[in-house]
Amino acid sequence: MAKIKKTPRKTLPDGIGNVLKRLHYPLDVILLCVRWYVAYSLSLRNLEEMVLERGIEVDHSSVHRWVIKVLPVFEKAFRRRKRPVGKSWRVDETYVKVKGQWKYLYRAVDKEGNTVDFLLRAHRDKAAALRYFRKAIDQNGEPETITVDKSGANLAALEALNGERPTPIKVRQNKYLNNIIEQDHRAVKRIIKPMMGFKDFRCACIILSGIEIMHMIRKGQMRDDGIAETATDQFHSLAM
Repeated sequence: MAKIKKTPRKTLPDGIGNVLKRLHYPLDVILLCVRWYVAYSLSLRNLEEMVLERGIEVDHSSVHRWVIKVLPVFEKAFRRRKRPVGKSWRVDETYVKVKGQWKYLYRAVDKEGNTVDFLLRAHRDKAAALRYFRKAIDQNGEPETITVDKSGANLAALEALNGERPTPIKVRQNKYLNNIIEQDHRAVKRIIKPMMGFKDFRCACIILSGIEIMHMIRKGQMRDDGIAETATDQFHSLAM
């Protein structure tokens, strides 16, 4: 089986060079491991074995360290290149286990299924929902309509949000219209299943951001300017 080509350290892109300067592995090996971890249903030990088969000895703890260092840089780069979303949003929460306790991942898609935004919160209440809505609007602009389920916390947060605006956002409570976001949750839950829960809230936020980025790239939500044709190329181009 072909081995991974080791890229000299001097070829590191400036945008990520400072982040990786103490990680003593070639950039292409680091990017490969990070992408596999957030793109496929793999554990860190799975990745350790797979990379070893390609002639590179990497401890699973090193892969985890790469993931935590690289993904925040990638999220910033991706948000600068993220395509605009529609003005009709479907919002819902899904459960994620952190340190043995269930936390709440707020997510939204537009009516075409494009991811609007995401936010992991410790609680499912008005304050958490309000913070999510404000973040999503700050990053994506104000929607015309938001559809939620029968959650009283989401409705209370939207009422508070509309109280601050001259033109209120139209709010719909309809669980059946939210099927599209409930189906979209599955793509994220499928990736995190082999991870057997997260040990740290901060790490959970970072890893989930990488999973969401890869999911959005696959859905064609990243402007590539005709340079990167495949989802793999687009992900790796975030290091440039």
